[in-house]
Amino acid sequence: MPTRYEVIGVEGLPEIAPGIDLSPLIVEAARRQGTPLAAGDLLVVSQKIVSKAEGRLVRLDQIRPSARAAALAVEIDRDPRLVEVILGETRRIVRQAKGVLIVETHHGWICANAGVDQSNVDPDTACLLPVDSDASARGLRRRLAELTGLTLAVIIADTFGRPWREGLVNVAVGLAGFEPIVSYLGETDPAGHVLQATILAVADELASAAEPVMGKLDRIPVVIIRGARWTPAEADSRPLLRDPSRDLFR
Repeated sequence: MPTRYEVIGVEGLPEIAPGIDLSPLIVEAARRQGTPLAAGDLLVVSQKIVSKAEGRLVRLDQIRPSARAAALAVEIDRDPRLVEVILGETRRIVRQAKGVLIVETHHGWICANAGVDQSNVDPDTACLLPVDSDASARGLRRRLAELTGLTLAVIIADTFGRPWREGLVNVAVGLAGFEPIVSYLGETDPAGHVLQATILAVADELASAAEPVMGKLDRIPVVIIRGARWTPAEADSRPLLRDPSRDLFR
């Protein structure tokens, strides 16, 4: 067989509420649709359902904006309550323009609005990123192993914008069970050249591969990636963050 892998959407998950254990729902939904989890599978799980399960939801009618949030809201033409929530998730503001804040989150991610999102949640509600997405991924992986006895890997993914390119792509904001980066530095290509800059963000590539199956409106928050090569490791998402001293665009 030629080299290949499958991307399988897991359908039929219920609406997720705070406190729900995601793992048995995922195991059962995969079994019910005829694609039970198998050894070596890598799961890409939407940040949104993880955040919902962890109770990372904020009612805007319970938010009192600070003076800073109120002033910034006028500058960027956003709801001051939402701006207050964004600032609470922000380490520093990188850029601002009408309608958007580009910030560095407490996790170290550079993204719009600190990942605070109002899609697929109740009106006047905002959904925040997990407090520790890597811990969330480890918890999912551990629980899935308890239920299935399988060695799996987990990515928690969210959609981010990108410099220089239009459109959003899924990236790994948390992971467990595998090396997120593959380095070819120092290796020789078939033409005899020594590679000096080839470092692949495998975790982001696999997260992005899942997005066309997950979609934004299709209610498929979990994807099984089967047959992909990944290196087992007790790693997390931190290697994906570029050191600020080497970041020419921060």
